[in-house]
Amino acid sequence: MYYLKRTFAKVNLDNLIFNAKSYKSALPKETQLMCVVKANAYGHGVKAVTECLQNDLGVKWFGVSNIDEAIELRENGISGEILILGYTPPSQADRLTEYDIIQACLDLDYAEALNKSASGKVRVHIKLDTGMSRIGIPCDDTDSAVCEAKKIYALDNIVAEGVFTHLCVADSDNDDNISFTDSQIKKIKSVCAALKAQGYDPGVCHWLNSAGGVYTKSDGSALARLGIILYGLYPNHSLAVPVKMKPVMELISTVSMVKTVKKGADIGYGRTFTANEDMVIATVAAGYADGIPRLLSNRGEALINGRRCRIVGNVCMDQLMVDVTGIEVKPGDSVTLIGQSGSEEITADDIADLCHTIGYEITCGITKRVPRVILKNGKEIDVE
Repeated sequence: MYYLKRTFAKVNLDNLIFNAKSYKSALPKETQLMCVVKANAYGHGVKAVTECLQNDLGVKWFGVSNIDEAIELRENGISGEILILGYTPPSQADRLTEYDIIQACLDLDYAEALNKSASGKVRVHIKLDTGMSRIGIPCDDTDSAVCEAKKIYALDNIVAEGVFTHLCVADSDNDDNISFTDSQIKKIKSVCAALKAQGYDPGVCHWLNSAGGVYTKSDGSALARLGIILYGLYPNHSLAVPVKMKPVMELISTVSMVKTVKKGADIGYGRTFTANEDMVIATVAAGYADGIPRLLSNRGEALINGRRCRIVGNVCMDQLMVDVTGIEVKPGDSVTLIGQSGSEEITADDIADLCHTIGYEITCGITKRVPRVILKNGKEIDVE
């Protein structure tokens, strides 16, 4: 049972379903969901998440980072379309065909390398670089981008079925960034229209991501790649999301020991905290090897019995210490590191703000040794 585990993550599939439906309601009717489940479903547990999305919601498109993630989905029984959003070594071209996986086509050189390595047909979506300068065919000039794309269409072993790009500042309400996003959308629409006009079927054209789907008024994107909002977190914590969502993950640990320390006692590695009075300290059985950022040392909090408790001293690999002075706490008590206890709540986004990062990094950082306890209809379920 999950309550016997030292530190564990509770993953609520009911909230996952709620978030997917809420997001879908904000999209144009013709836009389908592509649920992005890379990095172990942003740390939430890819098997449970994808089975739920396919079987309970009928999701037919999934996005992953690499071929190993894609094959894992196939081996777990995912039958829908799977798009690898990043790089696959051309030497793996035949595995793409074997598992019926769609590969992001980075540019013409990459397409030619895939074509040379493949013994069968490789399905691809052509990636356009509309301003992020990461991967894709540069398309500041539509004619040049179309010319390169047409050469990809001509390759014998490459089947181009789509065109896509990524909006890199769609989560911003800055006027300049809004204009930049509009220019990105204009570029991909221009390339797709030009291909069509010259007799090439651009196929599935898509550019919306989590942020784009709620902050832009763009239509025409065949897919919306739903990532962080699926898991109940913000694309940009400082900007409200105009759809309802619920956090999918809670991170729970346990009090292993409670002790009284005297004024002047040092706590933890590096002696970074010194008690300025007699204090009661609880040791918690979780640390940075579980995914608790060391940057929370002397600044983060945990929730015990509905009360906020300050982390004192440096977060250790497997343990951390909190100030529980004046609070009734005993060994074995539950500690909420992400989630709600009583009327108090700590979200992954809250932790991210303290660490000057984003909620994505916090949930992705919950390590493999932390068991994922899957809840559906309020009950623990087995997904093995």
